Amino acid sequence: MSIILITIHVIVCIALIMIVLLQTGKGADMGAAFGGGSSQTLFGTTGASTFLSKATTAAAVIFMLTSLILAYASINRVSKSVMSDVPAVEQQAPSETEQAPPAPDTSQQE
Repeated sequence: MSIILITIHVIVCIALIMIVLLQTGKGADMGAAFGGGSSQTLFGTTGASTFLSKATTAAAVIFMLTSLILAYASINRVSKSVMSDVPAVEQQAPSETEQAPPAPDTSQQE
């Protein structure tokens, strides 16, 4: 399930980048007003802006939804710890019969 979502997320991300790069800037309309290349466009003078803006909106909505779903799935994922298979070792206090070795004498006598 997560592999499919990640694949869709990456495809939509690349599509969103391409759609935004295909859009013309705000100043490009001035060149079209004087006859600069408007007859050579694929979508016409206004068709590209409405089509690309709708495609941008759709890709952005899908991108946000997949981002939210992937974030929610990563939070609720139950991960297995590497320490789950290790048996528990209990700490025991030294018994009365077992005595700790005496501490070495660190005082220096002159």
